[in-house]
Amino acid sequence: MTLPNDISLQKLQFYVTTAYPCGYLPKKLAQSLIATPQNLVDASVYSGLIQQGFRRSGKFAYRPHCEQCNACISVRLPVNAFSPTRSQQRAVKKHADLQTTILEAGYHEEHFALYHAYQKQRHGNGPDHIGELEEEASQYQQFLCQTNVESIMIEFRDAHHILKMVSVIDLVADGLSAVYTFYDTTDKASYGTYSILWQIDWARQLGLPYLYLGYWIADSEKMTYKQQFQPQEKLIDGEWINI
Repeated sequence: MTLPNDISLQKLQFYVTTAYPCGYLPKKLAQSLIATPQNLVDASVYSGLIQQGFRRSGKFAYRPHCEQCNACISVRLPVNAFSPTRSQQRAVKKHADLQTTILEAGYHEEHFALYHAYQKQRHGNGPDHIGELEEEASQYQQFLCQTNVESIMIEFRDAHHILKMVSVIDLVADGLSAVYTFYDTTDKASYGTYSILWQIDWARQLGLPYLYLGYWIADSEKMTYKQQFQPQEKLIDGEWINI
């Protein structure tokens, strides 16, 4: 996999979306910069875009582009500099028996059932009627199963082969990109933490220098967990800085 050249990037066009409610900061409106056409954003081109702060949602590559807000900051972990805390070491030990399987990104009923339960627990009452479930399944496929880049799903199962967690990951030229993770919320377990630690270790095994964690927002409680992984680099004014 090679980095995109200037000609590849010059073929892209970018447009700004209309304002929509921010999912992280209450009473705020957000806008995104979208890279088009989608079919040109392949694995090579996306490797260049992610270094410029873009992320992927389905087949869309986007970056926050809010007129009066710059709270979203791209963060990545230099995996060879990372050293786990004691609590993170306990998470690794606790889940050492989980069995992993690497799959190509795609739709699996078992995955969706776990995703549905995760969303329902995290965000209140979710859809239960057949029509609403079908709509959620369609949105799930568009969000996590459809991709133009090199994407995989990691299954984590316990000793009884019960599915406990799924992580969606993109492989880019200089690292891994953590797209989304959902897991069994009925367990009082640090699955989310373990998923990131697993990805850090896998990036090291692959000889890749970074794990991209997406955006961090200082005033969002949903983003607090990302600061538990240090050291990390933040994209500030177009430069990756170790802060």
